[in-house]
Amino acid sequence: MEQKAENKEKVQKEPRVCHALIVFAILIASMAVGIIKFDAGVHISMFIGCCAAAGMAMHLGFKWQFIEDAMKEGIMNALQAVMILMIVGILVGVWILSGVVPAMIYYGMKLLAPGVFLVASVLICSITSLATGTSWGTMGTMGLALVGIAIGLGIPAPVAAGAIISGAYFGDKMSPLSDTTNLAPAMAGTDVFTHVKFMMLPTTIAYGLTLIIFAVLGIQYASGSSADISAVAEMSNGLTDLFNINPILLLPPIVVIVAVALKVPAIPGITIGIFVGAIVGVIFQPGISYGDILVAGMDGYTCETGVEALDSLLSTGGINNMLFSVSLTLIAMMFGGIMEKTGMLRVLVSKIVKIAKKPATLVLTTEATCVLSNITMPEQYISVVVPGRMYADAYKDMGLHPKTLSNALESAGTVTSALVPWNTCGVYILGVLGVSTFEYFPYAVFNILTPIVTLVMAFMGITIADKEGKRFFGKGKHPKIDEL
Repeated sequence: MEQKAENKEKVQKEPRVCHALIVFAILIASMAVGIIKFDAGVHISMFIGCCAAAGMAMHLGFKWQFIEDAMKEGIMNALQAVMILMIVGILVGVWILSGVVPAMIYYGMKLLAPGVFLVASVLICSITSLATGTSWGTMGTMGLALVGIAIGLGIPAPVAAGAIISGAYFGDKMSPLSDTTNLAPAMAGTDVFTHVKFMMLPTTIAYGLTLIIFAVLGIQYASGSSADISAVAEMSNGLTDLFNINPILLLPPIVVIVAVALKVPAIPGITIGIFVGAIVGVIFQPGISYGDILVAGMDGYTCETGVEALDSLLSTGGINNMLFSVSLTLIAMMFGGIMEKTGMLRVLVSKIVKIAKKPATLVLTTEATCVLSNITMPEQYISVVVPGRMYADAYKDMGLHPKTLSNALESAGTVTSALVPWNTCGVYILGVLGVSTFEYFPYAVFNILTPIVTLVMAFMGITIADKEGKRFFGKGKHPKIDEL
């Protein structure tokens, strides 16, 4: 009786759709005014949204301790992302100091021509991400080097970033080693290999279109390649003047790829790369001391080659340079924790579910919820977990196989996380590639096409399977659906 009385006292009102919409309106308005009018970034705007969520929760009758615990739980969900952000910051700083990243850029410029660079970047990042199961690790290692190569070849960094992101997320989405590739089927109620097999057709189509688009984009840079030779030479000379370039310096990224491919968890795998990078740096770069490594890991590296593009690219890394991303992640997850625990997101989504009367509209609803989760609870894991929990019964009641849900979760939740500036993925990409979401958004082709292709194929019955696992395409409506 005392417990019931306590619960009744805790919540005076059930959250309604209007409550959630008011909070979202405040968040969106704060973001719009802060970013568009004042160019003020997103941290304080996100904090204002967090205050709006907390204020609405108190209006609904939630005690402050409950709200505070919800924020803490939200932060707990993002702690792994925070740890990876800081460790990657150390890795980037140490790898630049040691000549690892400069060596990757140097040899890449020797091998890649402007006309094939974009397609090659997609393929390289796809293979790396498939082998490792991590888009973050791919972008923080191969991606960082490829951006440097692109600048040397006269290709705009946002275009190169789009190719890198497209390849990294293809591999992350399809690799059985990926966290999200295992998380989506776990939430939906199927196994990872059934999930990957069902995703293959729509993902391959989106990937093929992506390669075609980047091949076409690459033509315009191939036509102007003669004008880029001097820039490549200038960057190459700048690298060799400041660093001792040696093929052995490519060992650290190979070690990281092999470690993660052998199912070494991401954090120790990346940490191994830091130590290997430090060792080869001491061997090949004269004058590097233990203190230099500590400073680079904390504050990053300051490049002074005299080549403006190169200095801008390589003056980065370190924990301090990741604090922007870390702080934004923490504030964003405070907001997400309140919205989830108070039920404001749940009531909004439950209202939307009532619209989904057919399988294809249920897929549409799922994808929309994943995107909404990436915007409002900005962490890709949450965008897979929350909609997965919410819609599992709806798919079951409609007589659909769980792989239909898992495919929808990954096709929208995983890939669209990179398209939201304040999502943990968006801020991570800004931190490692130095390109904002607004700049690379039009070129993140795979991330844009995947949810669209999956949805179109859902209305064709191709990405929808009945409870026996057979696709709807070519067989008409499932009897269960006709009865609804």
